Amino acid sequence: MQILDPRISDYVESLLPERDSVLHEMERLAQEKNFPIVGPLVGRLCYQMVRLVEARRVFEMGSGFGYSAYWMALALPENGKIICTERSEENIKRAEKFFQEGGQAEKVEFRHGDALEIIQTLEGQFDVILNDIDKRLYPQSLDLIVPRLRTGGLLITDNILWHGRVLEKSQDPDTEGVVKYTKWLFDSKELWTTIIPLRDGLALSLKL
Repeated sequence: MQILDPRISDYVESLLPERDSVLHEMERLAQEKNFPIVGPLVGRLCYQMVRLVEARRVFEMGSGFGYSAYWMALALPENGKIICTERSEENIKRAEKFFQEGGQAEKVEFRHGDALEIIQTLEGQFDVILNDIDKRLYPQSLDLIVPRLRTGGLLITDNILWHGRVLEKSQDPDTEGVVKYTKWLFDSKELWTTIIPLRDGLALSLKL
C-alpha cells in the first residue's frame, strides 16, 4: 500500500531545493541495489527535528549506509555527534566513505553490531534517537530507548505504518512487532507520540 498518493509525493519532491552530491549518490545507490532508505522528504524532516530540539547527541538504531544519519549530521552543530549502529560491515564502509566525501566524518561514529546490545554499553542520554531496526525487535527496544532519551528529547521511529500491513490481522512477526510497539508508544506516560503519514509512516515521540 502507498501511504501517500504518489502524485502528492511527486509534487512535494518537485518543490525540494537541490541536494548535495553525496545525498544524490546515496539515492542512486539505494535505487541501484533496491536498498530501503527514508528518502529526501523524511530526510528533511529528520534534519528539521534535530534542529528543533537543538540536538548535540544522536543515536541511530539501524543505519544502513548512512542516508538518514547524513541528513541528521548536516543538522548538528560542529561539536555534535551521531552514533550509528549497523550489522553490515560493508554498509559501514560505504557510509564512512560518504561521510568523508560530505565533510561530516568528524560528527559520526559507527558501531558494528546489534543496536539493542550497543545502546546498553553507552553512557549518558541522547537528544534524538532514531529507531529503524528489524521490526520484529521493535517491542524489545522501547524499554531500552526511553531511559536513554533526555526530557524534551525526540524518538523518531521509521516504518510505523509498515506498508499498510498494520491494518491486517497478521501473525507475521514484523507486522506484530510494529503494531505492538505503536500501541506501547501511545500508551506510554513518558512519551507524546504523533504519526506522520509520510513515506512508510514516521512516529515522532517527545519525551515528557
